[in-house]
Amino acid sequence: QVQLVESGGGLVQAGGSLRLSCVASGRFGSYAMGWFRQAPGKEREFVATMNWSDEYTVYADSVKGRFTASRDNAKNTVYLQMNSLKLEDTAVYYCAANYATSRYAYAYDYWGQGTQVTVSS
Repeated sequence: QVQLVESGGGLVQAGGSLRLSCVASGRFGSYAMGWFRQAPGKEREFVATMNWSDEYTVYADSVKGRFTASRDNAKNTVYLQMNSLKLEDTAVYYCAANYATSRYAYAYDYWGQGTQVTVSS
C-alpha cells in the first residue's frame, strides 16, 4: 500500500516555473512513478513516468524540454520541475505509483489527491 500527497501547485505567470513534490508512504522505492494532469472538461493526460531508480524517464511531447521529473528515494519524494510554463499547462497535477513505467493512467494503482497549477497571461 502506498499513499501519495502532492504539493507545490499555485498560480504562476506564463514563462514562469513551479516545482511540484509528491511525498509517499510505504514501500516507495520499489515503485515506478508517474505524473499526470487533468484540465477542466478534459481527460487525464500523461506528463511523465520514471522507473524506481530514476534511470529511465519518459515525457509527453507537450512537456519535453520544459519539465523534469526526478525522485529522491531516501526522502520518499518525487518532483516535477516545470519551467517555461504555458497557459495550456493549467490543470490539476497528480502523481501516481505503479510496478512499472507506463503512459496510461489505468495502469497505476495508487494516486495522490492532486495539486492545482494555474498559469496566467
